[in-house]
Amino acid sequence: MTPSDHRIAVPGGAIFARCWNLQPGSDAPAFVLFHDSLGSVELWRGLPEALARRTAMPVVAYDRLGFGQSDRANAALTADFIINEARVSVPALVEHLGLSHLIPFGHSVGGAMAVATAALHPDRCRAVITESSQAFVEDRTLQGIRDAAAVFADPDQVTRLARYHGDKAAWVLSAWIDTWQAPWFADWSQDPMLADLRCPLLAMHSSNDEYGSLAHPRRLVEQAGAGATEVIFPDCGHVPHRECQQAVLDAVAGFLAA
Repeated sequence: MTPSDHRIAVPGGAIFARCWNLQPGSDAPAFVLFHDSLGSVELWRGLPEALARRTAMPVVAYDRLGFGQSDRANAALTADFIINEARVSVPALVEHLGLSHLIPFGHSVGGAMAVATAALHPDRCRAVITESSQAFVEDRTLQGIRDAAAVFADPDQVTRLARYHGDKAAWVLSAWIDTWQAPWFADWSQDPMLADLRCPLLAMHSSNDEYGSLAHPRRLVEQAGAGATEVIFPDCGHVPHRECQQAVLDAVAGFLAA
């Protein structure tokens, strides 16, 4: 399966998107993948193609502004950075790629962006999927970030990050560590967006997620406005699509079939 690459204009620059199984003029729902705080299209590894093959549906992954192959961002993240992906980037993707219907699918903080997309675009979204998504700011999440910050004090670790983000790597790292620890972010939660959902939610999480306890998928399921399904992967960490990809594909396929 040969993907197609696109550069799409958004306020502040251009974002990079890669698409699998995208057929012009089709009204089939397309997965739109929202990466995590250090992520990129490349760091989804083989999931997008495997998802396209398993479901026979289009899959779109993109680098947020400041990440991966997208243009650099000109400022630090602001308090509305999550909902702004739904307000700004998603409409640009929809228009450029001719997408009719969506299934937003987000990893970690990308899960909140997926939920925001479904909440703000209810007529376009058929379902929403989260993987290892934080529903609120938890002490466990902050401790995981502090531990990661200590690891990234090693310049070699930043060099590894630069393989995917180039000279934007330091900005990417700061956007994660500084944002989540900022006082203005301490009271953030997904609750308002979850309440506005009008499509079903699949909340996938792992028993050994170092960045969030099982309180997160439970909160997502409890607060979802149109019903939700929880799937917990045993003996897995924060990145199920890399650690137990087949289980992720099975969960998604089962959710869509139901």
